[in-house]
Amino acid sequence: MFLALAALVPGMAPIAASAAQPSRPPVVVELFTAQGCSSCRAANDHLAEIADDPGVLALTFAVDYWDYLGWRDTFAQPAFVERQRAYARKLAIREVYTPQVVVDGRYQTGGGRADKVDALVTQAAKAPRNPPDMQFLGTTRVAVGSGPVPRGGAEVWLIRYDPRAQEVTPRKGDNRGETLVHKNVVRQVARLGGWAGRPTAYRTPKATEDGLKTVVILQAAKGGRILAVLTEPAS
Repeated sequence: MFLALAALVPGMAPIAASAAQPSRPPVVVELFTAQGCSSCRAANDHLAEIADDPGVLALTFAVDYWDYLGWRDTFAQPAFVERQRAYARKLAIREVYTPQVVVDGRYQTGGGRADKVDALVTQAAKAPRNPPDMQFLGTTRVAVGSGPVPRGGAEVWLIRYDPRAQEVTPRKGDNRGETLVHKNVVRQVARLGGWAGRPTAYRTPKATEDGLKTVVILQAAKGGRILAVLTEPAS
């Protein structure tokens, strides 16, 4: 199957199948947080803890809608807010908020409720999975195989994040003078294209920074459930 995927892009050598697609995708935990959010510290800390779980892909998305309080978030991007708003529409939430955790695109809860977050991760890990094969083709392509498509279609997303723990001390706002720790901070997100259930290859953009890890997520369209996850092999 992986050789078949590689054939989508002639001349591109496939990587090892064992590195391309784990037997079971990790549960994706997305934290929407802000350096100007006074109640986000506990959510940041808990995400850093579960980031070490091999069965979890933990991602920190910084948002900018609290910047008016006096501190401009150093990691926030408008695209991250748009991703959160897509989830709000899909999950029938009246408005976006922080800290919020979205698990596998299926469930959401307040990020400060560590017990609830853990319960949703356990629930998502037990959900039936039938992911298509996914594989990086060299350094500029990714391939997604065939499989069932959810109603409304699906999308392929590339996400790059900084795996290091990073400390930020706001000089203004509600968290002025306090050191905040962030882990797996997302630095780049790009929609690679739609997926209609047929083997398809996508071009991946260049990394915007050095030292970032790359993950590709197959997801039901417009903020739907996550269908498959591909993480880059360890170098």
